[in-house]
Amino acid sequence: MITLLIIDDHPLVGDGIANMISGEANLKVIGICRTANAALETLKNVEPSVILLDISLPDINGLELCTIIRAENSFSKIIALTSTNEAGIISQFLARGGNGYLLKNMERDELLCAINEVMDNKLFLSKDANQKILEQFNSVNQALKNTPVLTRREKEILQLLHNGLNGPHIAEKLFLSTHTVETHRKNLMQKLSANSTQLLLKNAKELKLILD
Repeated sequence: MITLLIIDDHPLVGDGIANMISGEANLKVIGICRTANAALETLKNVEPSVILLDISLPDINGLELCTIIRAENSFSKIIALTSTNEAGIISQFLARGGNGYLLKNMERDELLCAINEVMDNKLFLSKDANQKILEQFNSVNQALKNTPVLTRREKEILQLLHNGLNGPHIAEKLFLSTHTVETHRKNLMQKLSANSTQLLLKNAKELKLILD
């Protein structure tokens, strides 16, 4: 028997899920909690197979609650049940020990699939949540492709320019000739599509190539 604990402050959600699985002989809702604190009290006495956890709760947010539950309970599978479909939230939830991510517009078959997947020790993402993660990956991947590759020396000189040093001071600090420093500066300007040191530093900062 797969037991479920639902943590959601909207009564219709808990009741709706209970109705969704009413015909499944191997599934049983053993509790519905409206707050995080109520859930933590309940979890002192029960160890459900699956916890369906709303991200937006009135007392403790679902991300933090996931961390708290996971610290005490490695057995239960935790599936987010939310209207929030943001890549950052999805990633944080999984990083905190979550096993799946469902949106509240789910169909019955998707809920059952999610439960079965996590019980098989697999991660489950709803179709829309999975699309968000893919979009994030593609965005990061594209940004990496567009970021120029700098040599160690170029990074040093770029950082020193950002720190306010001019060519002669950089040359003295790094034991280089002023000609070598100027050559590196011109290479940096070419790589970062800049025609002035000011623009060079601006572009480098946007690409997170320099530290404040």
